[in-house]
Amino acid sequence: MPEKVILFLIGNEAVAWVVSAEILAEYREVLRRPKFGLSAELLVSWDERFNTLGVWPVSVPVDFPRDPKDAKFLACALAAAAEYFITGDRDFEDAPALGKTRVLSVGRFHAEVCEDGTPA
Repeated sequence: MPEKVILFLIGNEAVAWVVSAEILAEYREVLRRPKFGLSAELLVSWDERFNTLGVWPVSVPVDFPRDPKDAKFLACALAAAAEYFITGDRDFEDAPALGKTRVLSVGRFHAEVCEDGTPA
């Protein structure tokens, strides 16, 4: 299901996948971990996709004691006033309120948004 959500985000002009420079660097690093065994071709393909994303400037730090290294994701969502914060990380179930941003699991986002093809 994560792949379906990613393809929906990439292929839908009505939504923007918002990242910060720090998040983008983490995406690239994680995909290169040996445990995933991704081919060089696939990594180049992901890098090309990542290069199409708008990098959002984030200047407001967020305190997230549950997992401080993940605070960057909350900070980006807040800085962009994102409608959705999509995650597969259960640590974010304890995330503080994000203003109007809804924290949704990948599965819930897929059910609520992807299945009808348009953002709610």
